Amino acid sequence: MKWKKGAKEGIVVAGGQGRGNTLTQLYYSLGLFVDTLGTVYVTDSWNHRVIRWIQGDNKQGTVIVGGNEKGAGANQLNGPIGLSFDQHGNVYVADANNNRVQRFSIE
Repeated sequence: MKWKKGAKEGIVVAGGQGRGNTLTQLYYSLGLFVDTLGTVYVTDSWNHRVIRWIQGDNKQGTVIVGGNEKGAGANQLNGPIGLSFDQHGNVYVADANNNRVQRFSIE
């Protein structure tokens, strides 16, 4: 939810369609990052993915990392819980159930 100053209610910027695994849903979202353009990145833990919502396009997100079932492969996550970015545009994902942090280029 996004709250504008003085607002009486928030604005849904990601998800909000109940729990599930479609591109309009999240299931146990834990980590959150908002960049300077207002793009929202969420670790969707029980869907084993990181999903991105571009500001103004709240209908559905885009999977940028994971989403290939849970697992320990280089293209898989198992319960991601947090994320961060570096100055080169790489995303670092805390992959809890694999006991690792992975770096991905999302350009």
